[in-house]
This record gives sequence, C-alpha cells and structure tokens, in this order.
Amino acid sequence: MARRKKPGAYMISVVAEMYDIHPQTLRLYEREGLLKPSRTEGNTRLYTEEDLKRLEFILSLARELGVNIAGIAIILQMRERIENMQQQMQEFIGYVQKEVMSRSQNAAHGAIVPYRRPVSTPPADKRKK
Repeated sequence: MARRKKPGAYMISVVAEMYDIHPQTLRLYEREGLLKPSRTEGNTRLYTEEDLKRLEFILSLARELGVNIAGIAIILQMRERIENMQQQMQEFIGYVQKEVMSRSQNAAHGAIVPYRRPVSTPPADKRKK
C-alpha cells in the first residue's frame, strides 16, 4: 500500500493510484457512506488526510481480513460509537475529578463526607441501673 508524502487534499485519480484501487471503488465507498470526501465548487472530490486514514482502515479490513462492505459499515459505526463513548467517559471523569476537588476543599478537614466520631456506649450488661 502506497504511503502519503505530504499533507493536503487529493483528487480521486491520485488516491486511486496511491492505493492501487479503481476510482469506481472509491465512488462505491462514498455511495455506501464509508467515505465522505469534500467537494470543490466544480463538484470534484477531494480526499483529506483524515479521509485517507479512513480509506487505509477500510482497505485493510477488505484486503487483509476479507470483510465485505456491509461488515465494514458496521465496524466503522461501532468504531465511531466507541470513540464517542470514550470521549463521554473522559468528560465524566473530568467532571468527577473537579467535583471531588471542589468538595474536598469545602469540607471540614479535607474530607469529602464529614466524619463524626462514634459515641461509645458501655455494653448493656455493664450499664448502671
């Protein structure tokens, strides 16, 4: 698989040549929603570095693992969901850390939950009657 040399936007013919695939394959991937290249005012497809990374992943699934287009679509959807969930988890962890820090600064003696010493009472058989 050919590697990119410098950042930029590439036309469909260049991308097809770089990755040794037919331009119709790229159009099919776009029709199926696997790739979403940007377009110029003249409606020419332009593939960015991000598009090329995604294409490399698609091609590795298809060529190396034999995954069909429907499978690739499912894998890409699951990958996006996982990335979204990871982002949400990071935001939640950040929120919890901030909340813990603010509560610990506001609580007595640095405790998050105020601590009260238990009152000890003598056992029932030793109590005075």
